[in-house]
Order: sequence, then C-alpha cells, then structure tokens
Amino acid sequence: DGWLNTGDVASIDAQGRIAITGRIKEIIVLSNGEKVPPNDMEAAILADPLFEQVMVVGEGRAYLSLLTVVNRERWVAAMHERGLSAEWPESLHNSQAKAYALQRVTQQIQAFPGYARIRRVALLSEAWSTDNGLLTPTLKVKRAKVLERHRKDFDALYDGY
Repeated sequence: DGWLNTGDVASIDAQGRIAITGRIKEIIVLSNGEKVPPNDMEAAILADPLFEQVMVVGEGRAYLSLLTVVNRERWVAAMHERGLSAEWPESLHNSQAKAYALQRVTQQIQAFPGYARIRRVALLSEAWSTDNGLLTPTLKVKRAKVLERHRKDFDALYDGY
C-alpha cells in the first residue's frame, strides 16, 4: 500500500521531499485533547541564542510550559540591561526575569496555533549532558529523566491548575 509504520512524524514540502521532524511517541496531548509535537516548538525556541536547551512539557495538562537551560553569559547581560539582579543562579527565580524569558519564548513560537502557547517557564542552571544522564549518546533529551530530575520545577509550573 505504500504505508510504512515507522513511528516517525514527517512533513512533505512543495517539491515532494519528506522531512522527518520527530517521533509519534513525542507528541504531547493536552487535557483538551489537542496534540502538540514538541520538537517543532523546541527547534523554534532554540533559534533564540538565549536558550541553550529546552523541553516543552504539558502532557495531560491544560497548557504547555517550558523547562529551559539559558546561556549564562547572555542571561547575565540581559538582566543587567533590564536593571535586574544578574546573580547566578538566583536570578533564574526572579518573577520579572521569568516574564522576560517567557516573552522571548512567545516571540519564537508566534507561528504556532493558539493552543500551542507556552504559558509558564522554569529556568534551570544545570546543563543537560550525557554525564548527568539527561542526554542520550546521540545528544537527544531524555524527557523522562529531565522530568524526574526537575520534578519540583515542573510541579511549580502547574501549581494552582
């Protein structure tokens, strides 16, 4: 039939070329049933050099959130420009700083549908690596391990919802 069940998410461009963009198992299903492929959003967010590593979360939740590791030098410079404390890592917990990061994220994902909006962000100081078990040898994010390591940050994103 021409059907090959690989478990991949793909797109076909105007010239008929196929591009693999992710895995079906990486689809996030929100509580309202909307399905969001996080890889596309993560790639868009990573186009901003402020963000070094990102992981969109929200499986079974009312909205999407983001766990992210920021570029330390760019972060400190951005905090100085805004007259905010640039202390590392304390500045990552400042509500004004989080609002700034969320604004930057929102700019990067403008083209996505309304249900695929990031509403909250957790700023993390520890980079994800193979050494700490948060990346595979091919440098893919181990989503379950990141969630396990940052459970408190994740839970805080959904406090009250």
